[in-house]
Amino acid sequence: MTTDWLHVLNIVAPNGDPKIIKGFANCLPQLCDRFALNTKLRQAHFLAQCAHESAGLRTTVEYASGEAYEGRKDLGNTQPGDGIRYKGRGLIQLTGRANYAAFGAALGVDLVDNPLAAGVFPVAALTAGLYWQKHNINAFADRDDVVHVTRAVNGGVNGLASREAFFALAKKALA
Repeated sequence: MTTDWLHVLNIVAPNGDPKIIKGFANCLPQLCDRFALNTKLRQAHFLAQCAHESAGLRTTVEYASGEAYEGRKDLGNTQPGDGIRYKGRGLIQLTGRANYAAFGAALGVDLVDNPLAAGVFPVAALTAGLYWQKHNINAFADRDDVVHVTRAVNGGVNGLASREAFFALAKKALA
């Protein structure tokens, strides 16, 4: 049975931007195949985290300017303007010159010279799937562990209540 991703995403993020919901829905069959999002539990966790990270599927670009990332060598931001240039983009906010370079190389897209592409579909979804895979987040999803899934995505538990709420909606939508 084929999942109606447009319907699912409208339940998960009823106030989401219709263009983002449509772009994400169009990418989900490929994401599920490519990144082993092949159980409803994995899918629900992935959708919930993407929904939180994108402000309820309302943006694929971080609202902040990115100035806070200026000079962050841990993100590879070594040149003036890198913080703003490589601010968070995508459904799971890709941040920093080093990440843009690595994820772009893995996807065959030049994100260093064209960082805006990280906020546009299909790249906005593919970077999220690749991040999920690189951090082995399916292992936490398989244990139905929202806290560890959140830590793997966020580095902490920032926004945990929101992520749990989106997760509950995703589970319901996929039931």
